[in-house]
Amino acid sequence: MPPSRRPTLLFIHGAWMTSECWGPFRGFFEERGHRTIAPAWPGKEGGPDEVRGNPRPLAGLGGKQIIDHYARIIEKLPEPPVLVGHSFGGLFVQVLLDRGLGAAGVAINSAAPRGVLVTQPSALRAVAPVLANPRNRSWTVPMSPRRFHRHFAHTLPKVEARAAHARHVTPETGRIFFEAGLAGLTRPAESPFTIDYAKPDRAPLLLMAGGKDRIVPASLSRANHRRYRSGVVDFAEFPDRTHWTIAEDGWETVALRISRWLDGHG
Repeated sequence: MPPSRRPTLLFIHGAWMTSECWGPFRGFFEERGHRTIAPAWPGKEGGPDEVRGNPRPLAGLGGKQIIDHYARIIEKLPEPPVLVGHSFGGLFVQVLLDRGLGAAGVAINSAAPRGVLVTQPSALRAVAPVLANPRNRSWTVPMSPRRFHRHFAHTLPKVEARAAHARHVTPETGRIFFEAGLAGLTRPAESPFTIDYAKPDRAPLLLMAGGKDRIVPASLSRANHRRYRSGVVDFAEFPDRTHWTIAEDGWETVALRISRWLDGHG
C-alpha cells in the first residue's frame, strides 16, 4: 500500500498503563507511512507521573465512559482509523468495532467481552485482589512491582521488570474490573462490554494472544475468537510472549504481524 494511502492507527492502552507504552509501536508504524495517535483514557492525559501524583480523576471511571471517549475521538477524524488496543484496550477495540467505528481492529491480549467465560486460574489470580474489596469499585487500585513482575512480565529479569514498572505503571480505576468480572451476571444492555458476535457488517478484526500470558491466557483469547460468527475475525498466537508483549524484547514481531495483516486487507 502506498504510504500516502496508509490509514491512521489509533492506539488504545490497557489497564495500569498510559499511552506512553505505545512509543515503540508508534515509531514502527510511522516509519512505514502511517499517521499514529494514542489518546489516553480520561484521567490519564498527563502521563504516568501525573497519574501517580493524583489518581482521583480515575475513581469510579467505567468502561462505557472510556469507550464513549474514544468514540468521540474517532468520529472527529476525517477517515475511520485502524484501532489497535492492548489488554482492556483490546476489549475497547472490540466494542468500538461493534458500534461500527474503525476501518479495522487489532486486539492484543484482549480482556474478555461479555459471553467469554474466564475460568483460567492465572487470570483469576491476577484480578482477585481487586475484586476482593467491593470498595475498589468506586476507587482506584495500585499494582505493585511484585505483582507486575508476576502477572505482566514474568519472563523479564527482576531488575528489568522493576524498571518497566517504574516507567509505566499507574493506579487504575477499580470499576472496570468489576464490570468485566460480573458481566455474565448482568443483562446484555447493562454491560459496557457486550458484543453482537453475529454482526454482519463488522470491520475486519485480528485477535492476538501470548502463549505465556498469565493475565489473558491464550486459551481465553481463543475462546473469544470462537464466539464470533460473522465477518472477518482472524487469530494469531505467539507461543513465547507474555502480557507485556507490546514492550518486551521481540515486540517488533508482533508489530510486523499487524502490519502484514493490514496490508493483506488493503
